[in-house]
Amino acid sequence: MRHGKKFNHLSRTSSHRKAMLANMACSLIEHKRINTTVAKAKALRVYAEPLFTKSKVDSTHSRRTVFSYLQNKKAVSELFRVIAPKISDRPGGYTRIIRTGYRLGDNAEMCIIELVDFNELYSNTKTKKNTRRSRRKTSSESNKIDISEDISQTEENVSDAPSTKEEDVSDIPSAKEENVSDAPSAKEEDVSDTPSAKEENVSDAPSAKEEDVSDTPSAKEEDALDSKEKKEGEK
Repeated sequence: MRHGKKFNHLSRTSSHRKAMLANMACSLIEHKRINTTVAKAKALRVYAEPLFTKSKVDSTHSRRTVFSYLQNKKAVSELFRVIAPKISDRPGGYTRIIRTGYRLGDNAEMCIIELVDFNELYSNTKTKKNTRRSRRKTSSESNKIDISEDISQTEENVSDAPSTKEEDVSDIPSAKEENVSDAPSAKEEDVSDTPSAKEENVSDAPSAKEEDVSDTPSAKEEDALDSKEKKEGEK
């Protein structure tokens, strides 16, 4: 009966099973992938992954603990120097089992167990699922497009508003300057006209007086001559 059997004994004694798993773990650390049966690969995964987690802390205690399981100095140094830096960000699941078919002879199910971070084909290529969706825009996408267009239009209006204000402000001083420039010119014209009018009046006034003065002596002389002639006639 299979009472209390929580793991696969692999039809081996305890010492034989531990030695075999340690040897397989050393081969996995050295070559990064090995070919074995599915039953042994599952047992090796349970045996090796706790050791990978232990290697994340590079200390003397961790190295001695891992060495007690592997009994191989070369495998321990490879684990702490090469593998531990690559798996430092991965929270478990360091290995991958890929089934390859059945073995000829005993028809045992075979597989490849490998380290996930050292397979560049799986890590670099990301497959995209082909979906058979229509190319028509859904209502949500059309609403998003309309909202984006409205936002762009409002941004354009906001960007145009300061420019119109600047134009109005730039026009106001120009109009004031024109009025200021016109006002002195009008005054200057008035000032320039007033002296000329006064000068004309002044120039006319003396001429009229001279005419009057020139006329008055001539009349007196004629009266004097007439009075002389009358006196002589009386005599």
